[in-house]
Amino acid sequence: MSRKYFGTDGIRGRVGEYPITPDFMLKLGWAAGKAFQKMGACRVLVGKDTRISGYMFESALEAGLSAAGADVMLLGPMPTPGIAYLTRTFHAEAGIVISASHNPHDDNGIKFFSGQGTKLPDDIELMIEELMDQPMTVVESAKLGKVSRINDAAGRYIEFCKSSVPTSTDFAGLRIVVDCAHGATYKVAPNVFRELGAQVTVLSAAPDGLNINENCGSTHMEALQAAVLVGHADLGIAFDGDGDRVLMVDGSGAVVDGDELLFIIARDLKERGKLHGGVVGTLMSNLGLELALGELEIPFSRAKVGDRYVIADMLERDWPLGGENSGHIVCAQHTTTGDAIIASLQVLLALKRRGETLAQARRAIRKCPQVLINVRFGGGVDPVEHPDVKAACARVTEAMDGRGRVLLRKSGTEPLVRVMVEGDEEIQVRRHAESLASLVAEVCA
Repeated sequence: MSRKYFGTDGIRGRVGEYPITPDFMLKLGWAAGKAFQKMGACRVLVGKDTRISGYMFESALEAGLSAAGADVMLLGPMPTPGIAYLTRTFHAEAGIVISASHNPHDDNGIKFFSGQGTKLPDDIELMIEELMDQPMTVVESAKLGKVSRINDAAGRYIEFCKSSVPTSTDFAGLRIVVDCAHGATYKVAPNVFRELGAQVTVLSAAPDGLNINENCGSTHMEALQAAVLVGHADLGIAFDGDGDRVLMVDGSGAVVDGDELLFIIARDLKERGKLHGGVVGTLMSNLGLELALGELEIPFSRAKVGDRYVIADMLERDWPLGGENSGHIVCAQHTTTGDAIIASLQVLLALKRRGETLAQARRAIRKCPQVLINVRFGGGVDPVEHPDVKAACARVTEAMDGRGRVLLRKSGTEPLVRVMVEGDEEIQVRRHAESLASLVAEVCA
């Protein structure tokens, strides 16, 4: 059955435009409450990032869940992986995240977690969609869901993050800059690193509801790069708005992406005999990551783009580590979903064990030139399947003679077609990518 509302990462869109409207969220809360109740007594955790529309949608979801008879526990602003963790520890039936991740404040969305802190099973998503088409009813007054607030949610999650490293861990002497993107990590992240001994300079930790991801965080690294250089810091850490993505900056100001961070963690696990299996990346993972892991005899698998596909492949193979070059990194030995703070801690720990700087550690992976161009796609004819586009992709692949690859895909979270070309020669790669992007833009027009 095809999905009407759910995409690859929940439901997302522009605030005020269907389905990101209060009336839809009210009905969604009710439908979710009815679906979760089929599993027994129903308790649902609700958390959000810092965008202003979160208050409106939190209230609407709360009302819908209560109308269905589901008890609601409100977390307030909380990183997405923190909501997954607390959903497990409170033994709730589900967790709901109100966030549009790395998107600007005028977007918002909804993500669900199961009681195990994992992505919601497909059958539950489909059940919610079916209920959305039914008339909304209200349980009798005595059975309405109760609402409460978890006041110590941030403290609980801070302790969980710290528990992912040995109790003896001490980052004293380490100077780091942390960019919280004016998002959900603004309280939690600085405290985690400080409590583990690091000297922390904090950027973009004053959310006003409108500045989330605005020229800051993992999608805009310039301020962090500058702060690392000016402050002579050892490294910088950038989160996205909801705290499930992380990128870093080394001491020289160079950006270190998710592929490189994934390699650093994998190598450390391998050296300690803790990597039981291999590493899952995606179709967008740089060829250099695959080659570097191969040199260490670490198996590598490519999943479709999207953390839900990475996690599914990890579970199927029973592998402990996976991630995307965008900075979603899943450390399954510690948690059930992509967690930016926990991934950061694993990188810092790996550097400390080796006595390396981040700049030194990243040299072990030689990344192939990769050019990614986003082309806005408004619907209609699918440009990825257009005969002219497919023929052009075939010509580019043939021209690179086995030393590169082409990937075109539609984004699961934004109205974009992503055009990626990877190969040995950067000038050639960029020329091919720009040519394909121009053709895609013509087809989309």
